[in-house]
Amino acid sequence: MGMTTPRPLWAMLLLPLVVSGVSTEEPTSGEAVAPSLPGGCLRCCDSGDALAPTDAADAASVSALPYALPEVRPYINITILKGEKGDRGPLGTPGKLGKEGPRGDRGPQGIKGTKGQAGSPGSPCHTRSSAFSVGRKTALHSSEDFQPLLFDTVFVNPDGHFDMAAGHFVTPLRGLYFFSLNVHSWNFKETYMHVVHNEEAAVILYAQPSDRSIMQSQSMMLALAPGDRVWVRLFKRERENAVYSDDVDTYITFSGHLIKPEDD
Repeated sequence: MGMTTPRPLWAMLLLPLVVSGVSTEEPTSGEAVAPSLPGGCLRCCDSGDALAPTDAADAASVSALPYALPEVRPYINITILKGEKGDRGPLGTPGKLGKEGPRGDRGPQGIKGTKGQAGSPGSPCHTRSSAFSVGRKTALHSSEDFQPLLFDTVFVNPDGHFDMAAGHFVTPLRGLYFFSLNVHSWNFKETYMHVVHNEEAAVILYAQPSDRSIMQSQSMMLALAPGDRVWVRLFKRERENAVYSDDVDTYITFSGHLIKPEDD
């Protein structure tokens, strides 16, 4: 009964020849000799199954090898492990506003638009002006405490806003008005006059008694409403109050005009 050499012992006897890379046969003429690989003859393409131990004896033999066999890891197809798409999460907190970017270049000029339709007719034209200028060629002595100054000469009164009979300018429009009063004093007599807005004195024109008569003037601006009245009166006190004029020259004038109308 013969004894057979165990396969693990045979593999260990053959291993030094494989490791050293020495061929056991002489190369024949014309046959290429494969170069020896340092550190072992294991090829990269060798399958791990060819060297896998088949029993306990083989495992013991493999563990005694001077080099490590490559680890064989199972291949797992991860595509089959992909789960279902989950629900959408809650909206996150908005981030901070970024810095303002540089101003871009000016774009090309656009195409000219078509002409629009004509608008509806406007409202009828309203009078937006007012002016007057009147004078007096007759001297006047005050005979009562408040005596209206009447005028007998019209320089400008295009719209009839100055009432010559009452000596009043009646405001046609709301707005700012300018007025001026010019008189000539009488020798040795006092000249004391009011420019009146409705029934209240707005400004005073005054000249003391003197041996020489002089020209005196007063001007003002008033904010008036439609229907307001502006006029002139003499104010009598203890002294005689008078203004001078004659039939040749006009020494007394009263003028006014609208500066800026205002909407009602």
